[in-house]
Amino acid sequence: MIPDRPLKSVLSGQSCTKVPLWLMRQAGRYLPEYRALRAAKGGFLDLVYDTEAAVVVTQQPITRFGFDGAILFSDILVVAHALGQDLWFEEGEGPRLAPRLIEGGFEALVSQQERLAPIYQTVTRLRDVLPQQTTLLGFAGSPWTVASYMLNGRGSKDQNEARRYAYASEDRLSALMTSIERLTITYLRTQIAAGADAVQLFESWSGNLAPAQFEKWVVGPNARIVAALRETFPDVPVICFPKGAGGKLLHFVESVKPSAIGLDETVDPVCAARTLPKNIVVQGNLDPLALLAGGNSLDEAVKIILAAFADRPHIFNLGHGILPETPLAHVEHLVAYVRAFRC
Repeated sequence: MIPDRPLKSVLSGQSCTKVPLWLMRQAGRYLPEYRALRAAKGGFLDLVYDTEAAVVVTQQPITRFGFDGAILFSDILVVAHALGQDLWFEEGEGPRLAPRLIEGGFEALVSQQERLAPIYQTVTRLRDVLPQQTTLLGFAGSPWTVASYMLNGRGSKDQNEARRYAYASEDRLSALMTSIERLTITYLRTQIAAGADAVQLFESWSGNLAPAQFEKWVVGPNARIVAALRETFPDVPVICFPKGAGGKLLHFVESVKPSAIGLDETVDPVCAARTLPKNIVVQGNLDPLALLAGGNSLDEAVKIILAAFADRPHIFNLGHGILPETPLAHVEHLVAYVRAFRC
């Protein structure tokens, strides 16, 4: 019997004859329909907080490609916004937050959790309109990643300032992380109550931390969030994506105990299949650049991943978000290739 929702079934530990498929950032700038809607509606954040627009954007890749999972159209930094920071997006440059907390301003932050209300409404509406077989994925940024943005006021390739702050001002960072962690638990619980079938935690900046710092700022908070969600919603799967964890990946899985582990493109799928516990669902991990390039290199990369994870629960995905310049034909080819594969 084919499950109603193949992605949810695999996340829940059930067998499935096909590999479920979705892509990180599958709703976004590579789609002409998204670009047209964004031009009509305004900036990125305007779309996120416009429930009807966010519903349409979330549906767009499902309508076009028939992915097994629809991930809520939002952003990890809405939690920072709800904690009282100003948030905006510079065209072509990404998010900006103020005040830049590495310079102070903690006391000026006033919680505004009502900012999250439109997102909960989006989840509720999506569960009503998505195809029955489509798994609805909610998500949030993990506390260290969100804190890194809040401290820097923007993204950073090496997170040097945030990492230095973690050593020099541990007490202040710990207080900030606690606030983020508590709101993240509430945020994800409310998404689940609104209709999300599963949720994903994005730990985008875990790769540069030393082992002791990784334990304190990545493993601990993610483990507490997973445990809190499982206590309230024991049957709702939680995917963790600790990008760049590398050699600390197995320890993360054993300590955090997620339902599924997202693998970035630097992880060798053959090694991961051999070393990760057999009961953990793996998600990933095609290099977004391989999808961008297409051709034989794409086919070979997909083949390696599918073969490596053929005897264990696997969700096909990218190792990071789809690139804006990715041709639609390459995505169509990927979907057809994965759909033709049988476990």
